[in-house]
Amino acid sequence: MYRDRTDSYIESKREEMLEDLKTLVRINSQRGEAKEGKPFGEGPAAVLAQAQEMMEKYGLRVRNYENYVVTGDFGPADKELDILAHLDVVPVTEDWTVTAPFEPLITDGRIYGRGTADDKGPAIAALYAIRAVIELGLPLKKGVRLILGSDEECGSSDLAYYYGIEKEAPCTFTPDADFPVINLEKARLAKSFTASYKKQEALPALICLEAGSKVNVVPANAAAKVAGLDEETVRAAAAEKESETGVSFTVTTEDGVCLIQAKGVAAHGSTPEAGNNALTALLALLDTLPLAAGTARDLIHSLAAMYPHGDTEGRTIGVAMQDDKSGALSMNLGILKMTETDLYGEFDVRAPLCATDENLTEVVRRRFAEAGIMMEPGNMKKAHYVPEDTDFVKTLLTSYEHYSGKPGKALYTGGGTYVHELERGVAFGCMSEDVDNHMHGDDEFMVIDTLIMSAKIFADVIMKLCGENE
Repeated sequence: MYRDRTDSYIESKREEMLEDLKTLVRINSQRGEAKEGKPFGEGPAAVLAQAQEMMEKYGLRVRNYENYVVTGDFGPADKELDILAHLDVVPVTEDWTVTAPFEPLITDGRIYGRGTADDKGPAIAALYAIRAVIELGLPLKKGVRLILGSDEECGSSDLAYYYGIEKEAPCTFTPDADFPVINLEKARLAKSFTASYKKQEALPALICLEAGSKVNVVPANAAAKVAGLDEETVRAAAAEKESETGVSFTVTTEDGVCLIQAKGVAAHGSTPEAGNNALTALLALLDTLPLAAGTARDLIHSLAAMYPHGDTEGRTIGVAMQDDKSGALSMNLGILKMTETDLYGEFDVRAPLCATDENLTEVVRRRFAEAGIMMEPGNMKKAHYVPEDTDFVKTLLTSYEHYSGKPGKALYTGGGTYVHELERGVAFGCMSEDVDNHMHGDDEFMVIDTLIMSAKIFADVIMKLCGENE
């Protein structure tokens, strides 16, 4: 049985695997300024070159696609499986405590460094799974390809380029999410909205409001300035809303203008219920203040009504829906900026399979129009779904169950993965729900045993899908 051989081989290469991962982590592969032959800058091109060298060293047939992606093939030309990972990373801060972001460190059964979990570690696990098959001489009836991209964190234009040249394999997985397997990614409607109006001359009036920087993040901070109100009136209203919402408010006054600052809790826009939206709480507060009649006040009232604090499922705006496969719709008001004459905002909806442009996009558009707000044109991004009863998904789950000792089940996510645009692609590893790897955060790490287990799982999947004897 090949399992005993691949498992033993991967265990024997534990130190080599970690050294190769360290080599990749040391390269700062954040997206940079585009240069000729380097579409995403120096770092992403450098990490692709290093990965290409590794794949060639371990016997894969390698091709570099103009520094968008690099691929490594093994087995017959007739491909059955693509494994899709990425080597670019998100920005870093100076707040790391265990080690510097690009100085990998092993301690307490973990390897720390930017990219160890997302997604250089999983890429190395996939490479070593293929290396095991190659060096053990295990025969394949179908080919396997490792695709390493360099722009996943900034829009996946690397894949747009690659799939403009190559066709999707019959089966694709990306080890860039969670085990057991994610086969369903919700639809997404993320749009901006605008309005213009005359400056409010009568007092009290809103001077400005600002909250949020990214539509897919629940805003933890929001601030507004109001003229013409005494501080005690604002403080009393803020205290009441703080009690209702759990968002904290501070109120200060300078030259007759009250500055109201709201502090909530950030969360990913796909799970707004995990945060506490400072923006919607601030809107709720402003809506209770005795502002003078005018368009700005009316807009605040409309937005507070469409996005009442705590309604993360779109009930009030009229788009709440759910189904058994993909759960409930979620909605995040992520950005809002108001001046004395203009309004700009952005919202983010993650919707179940039952969502359509008719029951979602156009409903929201009409609500905005009724309030005198123009929503950005365009339709929602459709959900991605590979049925859980396909042989491919069943194979992945069987391998996961064998090595993890846990029951396998198909999961859905409100987020998007690297395979969202692929008809037959799913996300498969390497994270587990019970470990917070600090992905995208300070002190990112990968549990080494999970990395080794993942390589064994991937080798098992390769042999099941592509091996001669399976």
